[in-house]
Amino acid sequence: MTKTGQTTNPKVVEAVVIRFCGDSGDGMQLAGGQFTSTSAIFGNDIATFPDFPAEIRAPKGTTFGVSGFQLQFSSHEVFTPGDKVNAMFAMNPAGFKTNIDDVEIGGLVVVNEDEFTKGNLKKCGYTKNYNPLDDEMVTSQRQIMRIPMSRMTREAVADIEISSKDADRCRNMFALGVAYWIYQRPLDATIRHLKSYYGEKKNLPLVAEANGRVLKAGYHFGETAELLAVRYTVPPAKLTPGKYRRIDGNTALALGFATAAEKSGKGMVYASYPITPASEVLHSMARLKHLGVKTFQAEDEIAAVCAAIGASFAGDIGITGTSGPGLCLKAEAVGLAVIYELPLVVLDVQRAGPATGMPTKSEQADLLQAMFGRSGESPVIVLAPRSPSDCFDIAIEAVRLATRHMCPVIILSDATIGNGAEPWHLPDFDSIPAITIDHPTQIPDGDEKFLAYKRDPKTLARPWAIPGTAGLEHRIGGLEKAENTGEISYDPKNHERMIAARAEKVRRAQDSIPDLTIDGEQSGRALLLGWGSTYGAILTATRKLNAAGIGLGCANLRHLNPMPKNLGEVLGRFETIIIPENNTGQLAMLIRSEFLVDAKSICQTQGRSFHVDELTSEVKRLLSIKKEASP
Repeated sequence: MTKTGQTTNPKVVEAVVIRFCGDSGDGMQLAGGQFTSTSAIFGNDIATFPDFPAEIRAPKGTTFGVSGFQLQFSSHEVFTPGDKVNAMFAMNPAGFKTNIDDVEIGGLVVVNEDEFTKGNLKKCGYTKNYNPLDDEMVTSQRQIMRIPMSRMTREAVADIEISSKDADRCRNMFALGVAYWIYQRPLDATIRHLKSYYGEKKNLPLVAEANGRVLKAGYHFGETAELLAVRYTVPPAKLTPGKYRRIDGNTALALGFATAAEKSGKGMVYASYPITPASEVLHSMARLKHLGVKTFQAEDEIAAVCAAIGASFAGDIGITGTSGPGLCLKAEAVGLAVIYELPLVVLDVQRAGPATGMPTKSEQADLLQAMFGRSGESPVIVLAPRSPSDCFDIAIEAVRLATRHMCPVIILSDATIGNGAEPWHLPDFDSIPAITIDHPTQIPDGDEKFLAYKRDPKTLARPWAIPGTAGLEHRIGGLEKAENTGEISYDPKNHERMIAARAEKVRRAQDSIPDLTIDGEQSGRALLLGWGSTYGAILTATRKLNAAGIGLGCANLRHLNPMPKNLGEVLGRFETIIIPENNTGQLAMLIRSEFLVDAKSICQTQGRSFHVDELTSEVKRLLSIKKEASP
């Protein structure tokens, strides 16, 4: 040790998984977010998992009020927030109790011992006179660091004129300071953030000063107390050169939608009703009004989707956002957009159901609802981003397909993607292709009157005529349309032809989407096929298994309806198709029915995405079963 408590030779590690946990009022999301931003600036690759309590006002100190933030930061590319936690920072007994089992044996646990009082221990369900910090069975398995964070926080701000409540709210900065010391992170970026957020935006300079002082106190406590014999460093990752920013999926969607509006030269209306975990998209869109984006917070889900359809009817790009329960309520109006044949983008940031379910937890259970959850034959295009940064590209893709094929597009994100964050390589705006939209201004040559449902011979899309354009008046409504004219028709044969035309129009979107690509082996023993947020776990598991000599390929479906043209050919290259999903096997059902493939399911519905280790174990089990059953 040096005199300052710093090790002369810090231990270099490739990746670290840390978790901050405590009461929902303990600022765990802020602490985790700042550690993430600092690590991104340092040059590490990152993947995060914010874990919010479902209760808005859970009693303080109870297990169902625990908030957590997990981060993996690495010197190489990572695709998941990690499985086992290397270091946990627990602010109270409830956070400790609900998260300790996720810490690896031998891992580091830093606790605020001031909060381990008899009352707090009782609140979270520990038996009378039991303190886990005094249990040898607990302390022998992991490195427990007991720090009086509450007391030391108050001492650090004793001469600043703030309330005791505001002083206690700084405790998360003490834990963050200790974490920065352990992993040799600089304090500058967080101090700048505190000054900007509290001092400038909130006009609370004393609060900014107090938080900054506590941050430094935590860092220097680690230094002077010589908490650990070894500190750790994670070198920067070798990322593609360019400008990066930390981005979460919900923010990326908002930026993608705004970019699509700019690239199409159209106005954009985002109409939504607040619902977890999609509300942040509405907040982010509202901050983009300087880019011409209009936002409308409706009184309910039905009003929101109808407002978006109205915007599309008027010639703007109409978008509505929700989660699973809201998608149910929007179903009838989405069917209306199908028969109107107007562009509409519907965002579903999925959560665990049914009904209210677990509103802050993640699931992939809305796929079949997106595909079929409307009355009659109502085909729509369905897309799914695979990561937070991919949400930007998917948003642009959704607008492009909706306007090209004149139909609704449903985006299936989820809470894992929407709340999770990763480094985003900022794209060259000029390199993003324009979205071409042509509104007719006159009756085409050869037609006696405007034919509102005369289809483009290539895409089968009808013309998008702006209301009020002289000579292009046409009927609109939910009743079946006559071919070409759009007049009301009850003719059975016409109805059958219109159903077929709307379905074929969606199918022809295959011509506008890229082929499916494979990571790992291009043919052979098994293909791991997934969609959405399972991408990171599937890719990491595939690479891990391949490194062990098990030859696998993996692929992620971003286009779920229609699926890529080459999917059938890709499936035919492999002996076994394995489909991991955070539902009970919805994609597997579609693949089996469409391609007559005996796909094997790996299903999980625990409110989170797969851990890599549990996925690799299941893949091994399925492959060994197949081998034993073979003649």
